[in-house]
Amino acid sequence: MLSIIGLIGSLALLIYFTMRGINIIISAVFCSLILALTGGLNIIEALTEYYMEGFTNFFKSWFLIFLAGAIFGKVMEDTRAAQSIAFWFQEKVGSKGAVLAVVGASAIMTYGGVSVYIVAFCVYPIAVSLFRHANLPHRFIPAALVFGSISFTMTSPGSPEIQNIIPTQHFGTTPMAGGWIGFLGAFIIMIAGGFALQKMVGKAVKNGETFQLPYKDTTFKHSTNEKLPHILISLIPLIIVVSVVNILSKYIVTEEAVLVALVIGALMAWILMFPYTKTHMTILTKGTENALVAIANTCGVVGFGAVASQVPAFSTIVDKLTNMPGLEYVGLAIAVTLIAGITGSAAGRLGIALPILAPIYLAQGLDPGAMHRISAFASGGLDSLPHNGYIVTTVQGVCRETHQKAYKPIFMISVVIPTIVLFFVVLLYTFF
Repeated sequence: MLSIIGLIGSLALLIYFTMRGINIIISAVFCSLILALTGGLNIIEALTEYYMEGFTNFFKSWFLIFLAGAIFGKVMEDTRAAQSIAFWFQEKVGSKGAVLAVVGASAIMTYGGVSVYIVAFCVYPIAVSLFRHANLPHRFIPAALVFGSISFTMTSPGSPEIQNIIPTQHFGTTPMAGGWIGFLGAFIIMIAGGFALQKMVGKAVKNGETFQLPYKDTTFKHSTNEKLPHILISLIPLIIVVSVVNILSKYIVTEEAVLVALVIGALMAWILMFPYTKTHMTILTKGTENALVAIANTCGVVGFGAVASQVPAFSTIVDKLTNMPGLEYVGLAIAVTLIAGITGSAAGRLGIALPILAPIYLAQGLDPGAMHRISAFASGGLDSLPHNGYIVTTVQGVCRETHQKAYKPIFMISVVIPTIVLFFVVLLYTFF
């Protein structure tokens, strides 16, 4: 009982610390300490072995992909290809479609392999310009960025995002695993989430809310669309990344395919848009820094999840879920979803859950493609709780909003809707 209380309490405390703006890594270490105390673990062993093993193992496995993705994203940012894509959306939808433009630009870049962290930094200045012109509340910009980056795009078949790549390692599948049901689920999330976000923004406007920058952003400068690369040139590197990933993954390990694709995409972007930037060496430096920040935030919560996986309560929960009678896919979906709430990271939850769960469910003879896609969808629900590293970075670091103002719409479009769609997808895989 104490172990269960400690597991729930430490998670609640981690969320509270995040809402208060406390560093996610410090918070994760402190909450891991509480987990160890309440779970009967040796404190020193819990931190130096379990926490650090979780932290370093994830870093070792995925840093090169994070690095390649961050450099690719930085090339897209500094050459202003990202701005070109965003302004193209602006021209097509006008000021009334400001929300759609932000979501669309974020989605294209994310599905094209750009790190979600880079997408946030790239699209935010354009989002401010669009929302200011349309006089929409600034507090909805984080939700638009999050929805376009980590909902339907990272879980769709073919996506080169890490949440769609990790399952290939454990189920022996390709990024296209899951077939038409995967595309249908992503489409439903896109439509339902877009409708919900538009309704929330519309309601806020009717209640008298207008555009107003947070205090710390009062000196924010507009982005302009002068001297931008053509939209077709801007899209070529993204198309190359997606194509190379899905072609090479048939012949080599998927992680290697993603790494090769991102490197080729970055080189192609640099060659095609060479005249649009003079900061060539800075791209490598800043890209490396961005990669370290992104993976450190993820590793921090993976470490917390690694400690959580050692307490008795965790084993009890996993055992009950994997032995659920009837619908086996339901157990997998619930298990990955719950672990997401513990780790606060889509990549983190998959990194912890699948090494444990994949052998169990593969032994039951379930379809690897279905399990891949269910795992990917399940990684897009409770991962977006307040302590998620990307949520913290986007809300507080990029947009300089507060969780109190900005998190509610994020919760609806990135937690509630994807979770509902997840179980719809589970039913389809079960009966079709």
